[in-house]
Amino acid sequence: MTFRPASHYINDSLHIDADILVSALPYFDYIDGVLHIDGVSSLELAKQYGTPSYVYSQRAILDNYQAYSRAFASLDHQICYAVKTNSNLAVLKSLAQIGAGFDIVSKGELARVLQVTDGKKVVYSGVGKTADDIEYALNADICCFNVEAVSELDTISQVATRLNKTARISLRINPDVDAKTHPYISTGLKSNKFGISHQAAVQAYLHAKQLPYLQIVGIDCHIGSQLIDIQGFSDALDKLIELIDELKSHGIHLEHIDLGGGLGVRYIDENPASVDDFAKLLLPRLRKLGLKLYLEPGRSLLANAGVLLSRVDVLKPTEFKNFAIIDASMSELIRPALYEAVMAIIPTDTRNAREIHTWDIVGSVCESSDFLGKDRACGLQVGDILAITGAGAYGFSMACNYNSRPRPCEVMVDDGSHRLIRKRESLADLWRDEII
Repeated sequence: MTFRPASHYINDSLHIDADILVSALPYFDYIDGVLHIDGVSSLELAKQYGTPSYVYSQRAILDNYQAYSRAFASLDHQICYAVKTNSNLAVLKSLAQIGAGFDIVSKGELARVLQVTDGKKVVYSGVGKTADDIEYALNADICCFNVEAVSELDTISQVATRLNKTARISLRINPDVDAKTHPYISTGLKSNKFGISHQAAVQAYLHAKQLPYLQIVGIDCHIGSQLIDIQGFSDALDKLIELIDELKSHGIHLEHIDLGGGLGVRYIDENPASVDDFAKLLLPRLRKLGLKLYLEPGRSLLANAGVLLSRVDVLKPTEFKNFAIIDASMSELIRPALYEAVMAIIPTDTRNAREIHTWDIVGSVCESSDFLGKDRACGLQVGDILAITGAGAYGFSMACNYNSRPRPCEVMVDDGSHRLIRKRESLADLWRDEII
């Protein structure tokens, strides 16, 4: 077998940086050389539940939520978890039980939330709400619609009038602020499809004021995701404050301000701002406003609370590249293929010294874009179990059945105990709803 030798790579995470990376993850530790997730051996989890498997720490999720609650405790506030991040019912129920609200972007997400709580803490975002979606949300008595277009105001008013129900609305403003993130997850520029432009906002509010069965309660923005530089939040807040003051001159007085989510996390070597730093930046101006604050975090609650466990199935060294083919793929974790995201991939067992080589860690899907990590210096053998960190967010929620691959199971770990929270799909599940 011909191997490409290892050299130094900035994103080397599988051998040299494993201990450093794990030290930044709450409730993830190496005990006697084996990766443990909140007191449970990852090797035992892989043995019992198989691979690939998503594994989440419940305590890490709840701690991340509480960090927001503590940081903004001096304000009347509601933290609304962004359901698109990870919509498993066990995750939603855990958050609902400690007071979380929910930010949704579809009727399906609302239906999920209604399985664990009522609609009163739900804010409904999203650019393409239909009349059917709006009726479903009004009947669920949601807290607020985050409206993204003037035509949406008309549709909400028409449905609300027909149902004889008042719709509480907030307008999502596009502040044209550069979030300095990947263009696919930037949402606050004027070139993005989201929100109503800052220039058109006042006229949109005046239009809403004239429509029947609408109650104007708030103003909203969301500028992007995985934001390492939090200055964009500050710039967006300043623009919203300008609008709030102008709206008062038109007799429109708001009850809340919603600054969305998007706070970044560490995947490899990022240095994101803490929730406390985020709060310190915004709190002085928010206190002066005197409005209730809504926030919609997702990634920062779930990403580093979860891993994707995967087994090495094939080692394929070549003259040009060494390929380690694992049983996870872009079907289970599409972020590297879609966003060129660099995810940490660490060993679950460090007890045996291995010769280090440089590998591209890939899946078996028939696409050249099917990779989980490139140029990783590590020692590997067939059968090794690897942990892809950061997979709690946008892992299962973006998973698919491409190449007719059954989706993995999901497991929740909590202080030494563990339980299945979603069964692994079977082959029969792949065609269960098809009609021959």
